[in-house]
Amino acid sequence: MDTKTEKSAATRQRIQNAALQLFLRDGYRATTMRAIAAESGLSLGNAYYHFASKEDLVHGLARALVDDQVRAARPRLRSGNNLQDNIQVVLDAALDAVAPFHGFGPVLIRSAISRDDEAAAASKAREFALWRQAVGASLPRPPAAIRDDLPELLWLAQRGLVIFWAYDSSADGIRSRRLAANIASLMARLAVLSRLPVVRHIIDDVIGVVRNVERVDRA
Repeated sequence: MDTKTEKSAATRQRIQNAALQLFLRDGYRATTMRAIAAESGLSLGNAYYHFASKEDLVHGLARALVDDQVRAARPRLRSGNNLQDNIQVVLDAALDAVAPFHGFGPVLIRSAISRDDEAAAASKAREFALWRQAVGASLPRPPAAIRDDLPELLWLAQRGLVIFWAYDSSADGIRSRRLAANIASLMARLAVLSRLPVVRHIIDDVIGVVRNVERVDRA
């Protein structure tokens, strides 16, 4: 990374840090780009050079949290862990990544879900790759009937978990942590039961519905 690129990255991080402080202190709606620029010690034009809007700032944060989750989870996905343990590792890493930002959790989650561009697609691809690693490292291996679709199903479960977290008012997000443990147990059992045709058909229907919705969103 050359000096110019390093300087730009440092400035972007400076703006993001200032925005986070203001979002948590004053709320997302009350925070303006002018306030963010002032908090970061930059001109408004400089702030806009790096981020088109405060929405763009939140999109960047959402992508960074995916990177944090991946970095935390990958070393813990040891070959030989059972599937439930590996699911728990990835879900816990997701909750750890978002935990400091509960003050504007709904805004953050809405941003992550609504964005549909190349950067969002790249973040989703990293999440899928993490779930494929979690499934591939598990022993005994999940049944072949569900193995290829299981990462996508787990990704959907994670998305439901973080939406729950965004509105979880329990101390330290304890209800979200309990839900993560329950999801890990349930999904591991579901993988075993996928050998039964009726369960496999239900799984296919769920994934099919989600894929159809995504195609409509992109149309």
